[in-house]
Amino acid sequence: MIDTASEMRPGEQEQHTATDVRSFEHQQHTASDVRSLEPQASDRVAAFEAQRGYLFSVAYRLLGSVSDAEDVLQEAFLRWDRARPEEVRSMRAFLATIVVWLCMDELRSARARREVYVGPWLPEPLLTTDRSDLTETVVLRESLSFAFLLMLEKLSPVERAVFVLREVFDYDYAEIAPIVDKTASNCRQAFHRARQRLAGEESRFEATREHQEQLTEHFLRASNAGDVQGLLDLLAEDVVAIGDGGGKAFAGLRPIRSRDHVMRGFLGNLRKMPPDQAWIEEVNGQPAIVATRNGQPYGVVLLEIRAGQVQTVYSVVNPDKLRSILTACHQP
Repeated sequence: MIDTASEMRPGEQEQHTATDVRSFEHQQHTASDVRSLEPQASDRVAAFEAQRGYLFSVAYRLLGSVSDAEDVLQEAFLRWDRARPEEVRSMRAFLATIVVWLCMDELRSARARREVYVGPWLPEPLLTTDRSDLTETVVLRESLSFAFLLMLEKLSPVERAVFVLREVFDYDYAEIAPIVDKTASNCRQAFHRARQRLAGEESRFEATREHQEQLTEHFLRASNAGDVQGLLDLLAEDVVAIGDGGGKAFAGLRPIRSRDHVMRGFLGNLRKMPPDQAWIEEVNGQPAIVATRNGQPYGVVLLEIRAGQVQTVYSVVNPDKLRSILTACHQP
């Protein structure tokens, strides 16, 4: 479990644990190893695709955006493809460094865009139904949760990179240092600053996978039936609903609080604009509700569950954030 008190476009994907990531990440290739990656363009593409799953895993957690993470990977490939053989001692380490630097640059510019973003900002949903490489361990799964990704928004770009590499991928400070261009001591300090900023935050799942799925199914049934009491029974007294429309779809400009307000707002929106279809998919490592209207993406709803009740309702209805998830969904 993740504890703050302590911290891809289809292609070939590697299966590995966090320990595998560390051991393989920093393995040093010999000159012949490097040359073996060079000869044919097709070989280089295949070699990059073999790293795509891991690189996307890092980039998405740093950015919270599928489209931005894929853009970063495209740029990383171009820079690696232009690099001289002597510059690449370890292909994965070289690519990881490029990806982290590009992500930190993107995070700096994203801060300015967030200041003019219409309404609350939420991460771009990531379909993980067929992506066991992204969720194969508890740490990997929980670090995809909206709660965790939103928690990271409190950190500076460098702190976020250090925290993710250390807490999620189990890097040593000496391994992180060359990636973020800091000393190991500076990385240790950045990690501790990040922990202090995140003190009191909880990003862990408090419900089992089965309980999450049951509550999500009950929430979907109650919503479809307009069952007021059924929804009230599922919601915590101090529940919060956060909607992201980005000014391109109807959503509240600020979070809605309290059980009664959340219930009325949610059912009211469904009565005004009911979806054509709604079903459950695995999104960001947990069961989520995916809906369409007039054959187009309508929304994704994720529930954060604590003490057996829904504590937070995350609704993403910004169409720009729904493109990738609908194309990958197994629509009923």
